[in-house]
Formats: sequence, C-alpha cells, structure tokens
Amino acid sequence: MAAKKPAERPNASKDDLLKYYKDMLLIRRFEEKAGQLYGMGLIGGFCHLYIGQEAVVVGLEAASKEGDKRVTSYRDHGHMLACGMDAKGVMAELTGRIGGYSKGKGGSMHMFSKEKHFYGGHGIVGAQVPLGAGLAFADKYLGNDNVTFTYFGDGAANQGQVYEAYNMAELWKLPVVFVIENNGYAMGTSVKRSTHSKTLWERGAAYGIKGEAVDGMDVLAVKAAGEKAIAACRAGDGPYILEMMTYRYRGHSMSDPAKYRTREEVEKMRNEKDAIEHVRELLLQGGLASDEELKAIDKDIKTVVNEAAEFSKESPEPPVDELWTDIYA
Repeated sequence: MAAKKPAERPNASKDDLLKYYKDMLLIRRFEEKAGQLYGMGLIGGFCHLYIGQEAVVVGLEAASKEGDKRVTSYRDHGHMLACGMDAKGVMAELTGRIGGYSKGKGGSMHMFSKEKHFYGGHGIVGAQVPLGAGLAFADKYLGNDNVTFTYFGDGAANQGQVYEAYNMAELWKLPVVFVIENNGYAMGTSVKRSTHSKTLWERGAAYGIKGEAVDGMDVLAVKAAGEKAIAACRAGDGPYILEMMTYRYRGHSMSDPAKYRTREEVEKMRNEKDAIEHVRELLLQGGLASDEELKAIDKDIKTVVNEAAEFSKESPEPPVDELWTDIYA
C-alpha cells in the first residue's frame, strides 16, 4: 500500500481556506441547481455553467478590495456570487422574474449590480474586453486606485477588439487586469486547433503588457497571482494579463452534449485537479477542519441554494409595463 503523501502547508489561514471552500462550493451547488431548473424548463434561453472553474473568480475576489470592478462574458453566474451578489436575486434573474437583479429582463447573460460593481455578463464574444478597459479608464480619470477585472475566454482571445483594448490600455497605463479563463475549449473547438500560440498571455508582449500563466484550478495560486497583478495596476504600471489554466466540466452551454472530448478527459480533471477538493484536502490533512464540519457546510450551502430556487419560482414575472423601463427611447 502506497504511503499517504504528507499534508501540504498552505500559505493561508484556516479562516481563509474555509472562506474559499464555502465560496467555491456555493458556486458549484448553485450551478448544479441552475442546471436542474433549466432541465425543468424554468430557465429559458441560454445557460452557461461555471462548474470546474470556481477557483479563478474566488481567488481573484479574495485579492480585491471594495471599489474594484468586474466585467465578464456569458459564463457569469460564478462571478456574480463571488462578488457578493445574493443567490436569490441571481436565480430569480435566471428564471426571468421581477425579483432578479435586472428585473427578469436580462436573464443568464445580462444582469448587473451597480452596488457590487458588477458590470455584466455579455453575450457578444469579446465585447466586454474594451468595456473593461473603459471602466479602468474612468478610475484613472477619477484618480482613485481601483482596479477592473476583465474576464474573457480562450475563444475571445482571438478577437481583434481584444488587441485594440490591449493597445489602448498600455498606452494610457490603465488599471485593468485582463483575465483569460482558458478552459481549453471555445465552444467545441479545442484551443490547440484554434491558435498556434503556445500561450495566450504572451501576446500582450507586443504591446509591452506583462503577464503570466496561472494554475486556475488552485485558488491559492490564483490569489497570489492576482495580488501581484493588482499591485502593478495600483502602482500605475498599467495593465496586466493573467492566463488562468482552468477547465469546465459541463458543455459550453446546456444545449451542448460535449462530444468533442472524452469522458475520460473530464473524469481525469475531476479526480486530479478539482479546485474544491484541493482545498478540502488542505483543510482535512492540515487538521483545520473535520469531515463532519465540511459536510455541515455543504448542507448549509444546499439550503441557501434551495431557498434561492424557491424564491425564483415564487417571484412573479415582470409586468408588461417593464418593457418601457431602462431604455433610451
């Protein structure tokens, strides 16, 4: 029988590890419930789940401060929960109810929270990248030290507007962290087939932008890289690129059977690299929490998610006159 490997010594406190564990588990349980509601026909349109990628947004939020902003793509529920948006409001928006963050009119891909400085999921691939640079421009103009996290995927990394945003961000030394969530697939196209570049972050070198690749399945590695990038932005050194090497367990969206990859590939990632299981092992092997305590946390989170689902079912649909609000003309 093989000897059990010694417990790692994480560069994080018990309280920090428990918070990361809870935050990532909330995202996973929420997304699992969203998948169930979609299957029941209670969520319409598109629905892109974040299952597997939880460490990216939880690690970066752990490195942020009040006032920092975030903007992302359509795979956005995890980002909402990580920045403190209420699970009930998020789930109600998914089901198109008045209790949702955008009064049921934005749905999965287009909800916002000015209070939490969350400037949306965006359905057009890559469109949020120049918007993120614009948010950072506003902070630079106002003279504060806030930073904007601009998230996009490996598929969007091939969009021309991304490089226009890179150029302007470096020219104006904008406090923006470009976060490439490289989950290996742009819809069904492997990154190995869609780009000849060995890395995506190094493309920023053409504009003088620093960056690095990060193990996006390790929340502690993400937080450390995030702190480095944020420090550079707050010091006025301009933008920074973080390429998060992560993985999604589900298909691109709920309508994607994901036949472009093997079941063995997905199971290998789940068994060897799962972000939540990694923190769970750190807590257990380090004697920082018992299995019973972690099961109790899971039970509490499931209660929160179930209550959010019930709220989303009971919240009424928006009245017809809501069609005439929040529009320009």
